[in-house]
Amino acid sequence: MELPVVDLSPYLALSGELVDSDQLSAQLSSLCAEVSRSLRETGALLIKDPRCSVQDNDRFIDMMERYFQCPDEFKRRQERPHLHYQVGVTPERVEVPRSLVDEEMQEKLKAMPKQYQPHTPVGPDLKWRYFWRIGPRPLNTRFQELNSEPVIPEGFPEWKETMDSWGYKMISAIEVVAEMAAIGFGLPKDAFTSLMKQGPHLLAPTGSDLQRYGQEGTVLAGYHYDLNFLTIHGRSRFPGLNIWLRNGQKVEVKVPTGCLLIQTGKQIEWLTGGDCIAGMHEVVCTNRTTDAIKLAQEQGRSLWRVSSTLFAHIASDAVLKPLGHFAESPLASKYPPLHAGEYVEQELAVINLKGQK
Repeated sequence: MELPVVDLSPYLALSGELVDSDQLSAQLSSLCAEVSRSLRETGALLIKDPRCSVQDNDRFIDMMERYFQCPDEFKRRQERPHLHYQVGVTPERVEVPRSLVDEEMQEKLKAMPKQYQPHTPVGPDLKWRYFWRIGPRPLNTRFQELNSEPVIPEGFPEWKETMDSWGYKMISAIEVVAEMAAIGFGLPKDAFTSLMKQGPHLLAPTGSDLQRYGQEGTVLAGYHYDLNFLTIHGRSRFPGLNIWLRNGQKVEVKVPTGCLLIQTGKQIEWLTGGDCIAGMHEVVCTNRTTDAIKLAQEQGRSLWRVSSTLFAHIASDAVLKPLGHFAESPLASKYPPLHAGEYVEQELAVINLKGQK
C-alpha cells in the first residue's frame, strides 16, 4: 500500500486569511479530510512542504553524519542522564523498545499473523540519538527537566544554526498538518496548535552505525510507538522503517524525494479519544538497506544511518483530554485528563530514560 502524499501548498497560500473551516473551498476541505483520514486509518501521512527543501535535509544529515562518526568518548560528553536524556546525546544500548517491557503489547504481537509480526529485539536499541529543543520554552513550568537548556558539541560552529533552521522548518510543517487535521476532524482550526505553544519539541536525529550493525535482520530500533503528538521525518539515506497500519498490516515506508513523513503519537490519540491511534513502527536492516550500504561504500559515503526526525509535543503544563466531540466518544473514559508532562515522565520511566544518574 502506498501512503497518500498531501501537498501543503494550496493551504499555505491561504494561511492567515482563513477565519474558520466555513471559508475553505471544497478542494481545501477535501485536502483537510484526506489528512485526518490518513492519520486515523494509517497513523501516517506523506507531505510536501515547499518551505522544506531537499537541500535543507541534506545539509542537516551531512552534519549529523559527521557528529555520529566522532569517537564514542567525545559523544558521551554531550550525555545528560540526570535530565532523562531529554537534551544532548543518548548512546546506543540505553533506550529500551516498548515491545521488550510491555507484557500486554507482547501478547498482542503473538496474536498477529506471522507476516505482520515485528522483528524481536534482543536488548536496548542499537541507535544513538541527539535531542535538540526547538522553539521557546515556558518561563514557569512544573516539568523543568523536560524544558532544559540545549547542549552544543565542541568543534561544530554551525551546530545551532543548522539544528534551528531545519527544526523550525519541520515544526512549521507539523503546525500546518495539525491545523488541517483539526479541520478534518471537525474541530476548531487551532484545537491542536494552541496546545502545542511552548511545547518541548525535540529535533531528534538518530544515528545507527551500519558498518557494525548493517547485517540484514538487525533491529536498530525495536517495535514501539512515539509518546509525543506528531512525529515528522525527512528522508533518510538508508531505508529500513516499517510501520503498522490501523488494520494491523505491516508496511515498509518509502519516502519519495522531496517529501516528509508524518506519524501519529500517543498525545494525538489522547486528544481524539482513540479516534487516532499512535502508530507502531520499527527500524530494521532489510535487503533494501544492505543494497544502499553497498552503494554508499562504492561512492565512499558515510555508513551512519541518520534519521531526520522531529517530535512535536503538547506543552508540558497543558492537559491531555479528548477535545470537542471526541469527549463524547465511547472510548473517552480510557483517556482521563492528565498533564502532558506527567504523561511524558510516565512513558520515559518505562523505556529506561527517566531516573538514571
